[in-house]
Amino acid sequence: MNNTRSLQWLLALAVFITITFPASSDAQVPPRFYWKSLIGGNAVPVIYMDMSGNVNPFDPALFVIPESSVNANVALGGYARTFSLFNRSALVAALLPMGRISGEGSLFDKTFKQSTSGFGDPTLEFVINLVGPPPIRNIPDNMRYEPGFSLDLLVDLIVPIGEYDNDKALNIGQNRWYGRVGAPIVWQLGSWVPGRRTTLEFLPSVWLFGDNDDFVGHRLSTDPKFQLESHLTRDFHQQFWGSLDMNWMAGGQSSIAGGRSGEDLDMLGLGFTLGYQINDNIQLTASYLATVNDSAPTDLRMDVFKLSLVFGWHPLIEGMKRLSSE
Repeated sequence: MNNTRSLQWLLALAVFITITFPASSDAQVPPRFYWKSLIGGNAVPVIYMDMSGNVNPFDPALFVIPESSVNANVALGGYARTFSLFNRSALVAALLPMGRISGEGSLFDKTFKQSTSGFGDPTLEFVINLVGPPPIRNIPDNMRYEPGFSLDLLVDLIVPIGEYDNDKALNIGQNRWYGRVGAPIVWQLGSWVPGRRTTLEFLPSVWLFGDNDDFVGHRLSTDPKFQLESHLTRDFHQQFWGSLDMNWMAGGQSSIAGGRSGEDLDMLGLGFTLGYQINDNIQLTASYLATVNDSAPTDLRMDVFKLSLVFGWHPLIEGMKRLSSE
């Protein structure tokens, strides 16, 4: 039963789907997300986020509206599954946001005070390991797993089918295709003993944006944006761990045809994450991240609190649990 609990715990961590999914305000992927797990695992997350700042937190372009104030309450649900592709570990995930956004500010020399609610643009994600341990196909493989140095290829695609009103500056859907390509890295530090594990993790990525042809009657364009996320994670206990988080963004200048142009982003955010394994199938995670270089009116200003509950399972493990209870 100890092996079962250990395996299920790793499964819940590894399929700990992009709970701050790529279309959210800071696009922060959670620490320990790219740890590998038993092939054929599944997870369903339920996430709540409270966000505020001077940008639309549903838009990863993060187009700054100076002197504005925007707040959002977001709930998310999704699904993730691990599998093997070309004898490498892989994962697919989908996530759908919903919620409410409200704010006030000035755009095109007009003052606005708006609110909207509904469903946002769904995110599709594909990840495959390029360097690192082979796929975990059985319990002995799982017991021998150590990440060592692991490098993945990540591709995200956001589909523009969410709630959108072309008369509003603030929308949950973004009315344009966008996505990113990244290279998640996990670097194991020290021994791999439950309760004493430490990792240093990085995710460099490039975001690419299509145009929004009808942003309050104008065309909104955004240059490619570079992002670097990093986490230093440490076990406090076999079921309890924490992480120091950093998120830096650069580039991504947005411009509006016939109107104003934004500036290149230069955002630095710092925060932390705490994770607790409630039982074999359920993990609770809380995190907070805020910008620190946001003193100028045109600087991006954002703070995000996230609370996530993730249910993970695997048919093999569930079968073992049924047999052990008989």
